Amino acid sequence: MYELLGKYISSRASIAASDLEQIYTYFSPVSTKRNEHLLLSGEVCQHYYFVNKGCIRIYTIHEGGRDTSRFFAFEGGFGTALPSFIEQVPAAEYMQTIERSELLRIRRADFLHLAETIPAFGFIYRQILEQGFIMAQKRIYGFQGFDALEKVKWVIRHQPDFLLRVSNKMAASYLGISPSTLSRTKAKL
Repeated sequence: MYELLGKYISSRASIAASDLEQIYTYFSPVSTKRNEHLLLSGEVCQHYYFVNKGCIRIYTIHEGGRDTSRFFAFEGGFGTALPSFIEQVPAAEYMQTIERSELLRIRRADFLHLAETIPAFGFIYRQILEQGFIMAQKRIYGFQGFDALEKVKWVIRHQPDFLLRVSNKMAASYLGISPSTLSRTKAKL
């Protein structure tokens, strides 16, 4: 249950086995169904999730019911509604599993406690924040001048399994194009 989390942590920071065992005690396993919500817009996010199996999608819903996918966390990755988690304000987004998933969940207070008391975990938290910021910036600034084909090539280069795991509708909302444009673009590859 904790093997993938241990590999994730050990691959990013030098950590004592006893610290790793202590970290495991703060995470609890959660099994979800397909399309199960972990957080609704307006709720305050109290958990961080590590994906053992499956996928977490973070998205917003606009007036008229159109949704925009902002982030996907697959196996071996962390996911949460970060602005709500950090600031403890109501989330402006939803968090759901898009397929049956096996997650490890940690409460916010425990997550922050580990970040403060175990240097390797604190380092990993900073890494998660930095990598998330960098990926968001690349996506935002890269997509500004990209046509549909360039966006699809970008996502294939940076997230090779993305288009195989996510529906066309969700992928198109993430890329900022229509599902029909995505289908036509994929056919060109």
